[in-house]
Amino acid sequence: MSRARIAITCLFALMAWQGLVAETVAQTPARQSAPPGAQVYFHYPIDGLSVPERFTVRIGLRGMGVAPAGVDHARTGHHHLLIDTEPGTPDQPIPSDYNHIHLGNGQTEVVVTLPKGRHTLQLLLGDYTHTPHNPPVMSPKITINVR
Repeated sequence: MSRARIAITCLFALMAWQGLVAETVAQTPARQSAPPGAQVYFHYPIDGLSVPERFTVRIGLRGMGVAPAGVDHARTGHHHLLIDTEPGTPDQPIPSDYNHIHLGNGQTEVVVTLPKGRHTLQLLLGDYTHTPHNPPVMSPKITINVR
């Protein structure tokens, strides 16, 4: 194959790739906005509390409503409980694993079982795609002691 032919083939491949990237970016949904003053917080437990190995986390929300995952309504979201982890990148969906508990049915409480010792908990509201709002609606991190 001649150098000119290779250069043209590479040029067409690059143009096709750029078109694919532009199409993917155009299809990425924009993050939902959070109203000013929206807050998510712990009713229970509170920072510094000692709890049994199995306990119920109760969640409060101000300035927004709760809707199940997959339901696209403005000013709503569903809760995620972050255990012993940091919030991820705000423009990416929240993972679902042992450290990221999804309350995707619109629940405002969840029973948790943790091993004895110190643990951190944090709440993060996600939109219908499990992506944090803009700006993120997140509680302060609390520390609990499981006895």
